[in-house]
Amino acid sequence: MAIYQVRNALAFNPRFQKYVEAQHLQVAKDDAGSKRLSLIQLLSAEAKRRVSNLATKCNSVLDVYRSQQMEDYIIDSNRDALDSLQWVYLKLLVAQYHLLSPANNETEQSLEAKIHGLETDLNDKDETDALRQSKSATLAILKKRLVNIRRKEQSLEEIDSDLTRIEAQVDLILENATMQGKPQTISTDIELASDLLGAGVFGDDESAISDLDQKYGKPKIKAQQETA
Repeated sequence: MAIYQVRNALAFNPRFQKYVEAQHLQVAKDDAGSKRLSLIQLLSAEAKRRVSNLATKCNSVLDVYRSQQMEDYIIDSNRDALDSLQWVYLKLLVAQYHLLSPANNETEQSLEAKIHGLETDLNDKDETDALRQSKSATLAILKKRLVNIRRKEQSLEEIDSDLTRIEAQVDLILENATMQGKPQTISTDIELASDLLGAGVFGDDESAISDLDQKYGKPKIKAQQETA
């Protein structure tokens, strides 16, 4: 009884509740960091170097803002925006990896066969609702993968263009940050040539990508930098 009373008291203790919330946030942060690191480890040495260079520039932006004694809320907001840009950049590199990966031996014909099989299964009236929902989701992903395979070369060109666009955007942000007396609020909007930020191109990493999208959010369509 005494143990129960102690546990019950802790459950309603504000300080204990804040501690538990902080622990949950730390676990979520560690989990996201682990998944993000796993995605980076997939990449080639050159792609890893590009990720590192972009991160260094983003950190330099924040260092400049701190040196200018900018308000904490602006620094925090800009850190989130830079994290979002870096996440989009990493997603593009992961998409590039899967499009170029020799392990991705799926062919147009094999995907068409899988799609046909799922469509046949979905016509089966004996399927449960849960199973039909799962197969429908898989079918949607396979159809997107089929589109990606059919336009692989174009997709790779678009990804390369988008990577260059984000690098230029961060360079501009860093240049603007060094302009004393002109604090910047960084926008997460970015205009992308590729259509690879949804499901269908990330292979076995679809689940990790989806989970991290919940943390870093999906970018809006148009990129710009707004003066605060």
